[in-house]
Amino acid sequence: MSVYDYSVTSAKGEEISLEQFKGKVMLIVNTATGCGFTPQYKDIEAMYEKYHDQGLEIIDIPCNQFAGQTPGTDEEIHEFCTLKYNTQFPQMKKSEVNGENALPLYKFLKSEKGFEGFGKSPQALAMSVMLKKIDKDYKNNPEIKWNFTKFLVDREGKVVARFEPTASMKEIDKQIGELI
Repeated sequence: MSVYDYSVTSAKGEEISLEQFKGKVMLIVNTATGCGFTPQYKDIEAMYEKYHDQGLEIIDIPCNQFAGQTPGTDEEIHEFCTLKYNTQFPQMKKSEVNGENALPLYKFLKSEKGFEGFGKSPQALAMSVMLKKIDKDYKNNPEIKWNFTKFLVDREGKVVARFEPTASMKEIDKQIGELI
C-alpha cells in the first residue's frame, strides 16, 4: 500500500484520490479551529504560498476528537480559516483520525510513522503532562495525540516525517524546502 491508494472527502462531499497528487509533496495535517495550535494555520498558509507553485499540496483534515476543539460544520470551518487566516488550500470534510472510525488514510500514516515524542520545549513538556492524564501509555502507541499533527509525504508518495503539534514550523518549512 502507498499513500496513493487512499482518498479523502472534500468539505463539499467529493471524493479526492491522493493519486492525483503523484509527483507532488504533501503535508497532511489534522486541524482544529479552537485550539492553542490553531495559529499554525498562518505558518501552513505561508508554506502553501511559498511552495505550492513548486509542487506542495496541503491536505487539511479538520478533526473534532481532541477536546471538541473543532465545533461547527465543514462550511463554518472553511469560513473561519479563510476569514481569520486567509487560507487558500482546501479543507477536507471533518473526520476522525483515531479509533474505530478513523480515516483509512490515517491508519496508514500512523503505521508508517509512529509517535516519536514532543521534544523538549516548555510546550512539549506541557503536552506530555496533559497526555499522561488522558492516556498513560501515550508514548508507546502510534495514535494521533492532538490537533495539528503533520505528516510529510515526498514526491514518490513515501511518508518521510511525522511532526507533532509542538514541532518547529521553521523545521517543517526547511524539510519541505529540501523535498521541493
